[in-house]
Amino acid sequence: MKSFTELSKIFEERFAVRHFPDHTKTLYDPAQYILQLGGKRIRPVAVLMGNELFDEINPDAFHVAAAIELFHNFSLIHDDIMDKAPLRRGMETVHKKYGDSTALLAGDVMLIQAYEYINKIDAYHLQKVMQLFNKTAKEVCEGQQLDMDFESRSNVSLEEYVNMITLKTSVLLAASLQLGAILGGAREGSQQYLYEFGKNLGIAFQVQDDYLDAFGDPEKFGKQIGGDILANKKTFLMIHAMDTASPEQLAELNSLVANNPADKVEKVLKIFKDCKVDDWAKELKEKYLQTALKNLEDTPVVSSRKQSLADLAAYLIQREH
Repeated sequence: MKSFTELSKIFEERFAVRHFPDHTKTLYDPAQYILQLGGKRIRPVAVLMGNELFDEINPDAFHVAAAIELFHNFSLIHDDIMDKAPLRRGMETVHKKYGDSTALLAGDVMLIQAYEYINKIDAYHLQKVMQLFNKTAKEVCEGQQLDMDFESRSNVSLEEYVNMITLKTSVLLAASLQLGAILGGAREGSQQYLYEFGKNLGIAFQVQDDYLDAFGDPEKFGKQIGGDILANKKTFLMIHAMDTASPEQLAELNSLVANNPADKVEKVLKIFKDCKVDDWAKELKEKYLQTALKNLEDTPVVSSRKQSLADLAAYLIQREH
């Protein structure tokens, strides 16, 4: 089994090409632009890792990995438009650089190109791969809609938020691992354990992401600190603060959300710290991480082959960006 770093290098070498035609550059250059911003390529490499857990890497895994990375970036382009986000990976977002209309089309064409890559795989696995890919794509859209719905609601329960995050973020990591397992010839039961590992790891990852949005170093995080607060997002942190705040703190939080003063981020962060939201988030992250590791442990594969996935889990959760 190769490490995440080794597989990431192999994938990057194959992926670092132009994925779109040379004509109609006003459409295709913006699509290529976001791919050139880099990123950790966690999900496509997870396809390769899920495959290699059970067998030698199937050449089709690189087609599926490319499809996953294109789908992920399609969703990022559209998310950034909806969130009015100015930065992605420390650089201008596609809509900021090229305009909303072009960004929408660039995202659309990336999704189409993702299906082109899936269509290249052997017919033996095509139906199962396509079914899981389509199911996951719909779930990601459902999660994004719920995320937007929550912005206009005064109260969102932790259970509702976990469901939204599972759909918006976790299922894509989980499906990436399962897609690789399908190509590696894994049995259904093994696929499910690996899927659950990815799902719970994805939730832990999002807890960390919510934490970094509030308490991270902006230079390392590559995004605007407090962006979720400014957008009135119901994050793990905000939900817990509202659940545990005193009546006075809750009144202030509601006022800050409603009125958006210039010092909104600073004041919300103070309430977060007073409510010990930062400590709670670290504990919640650890809970989901340990559940994920138990899922991995239960996957019926010799332990030594699972080490690279355990290392990936540690890397994702200990990151600062």
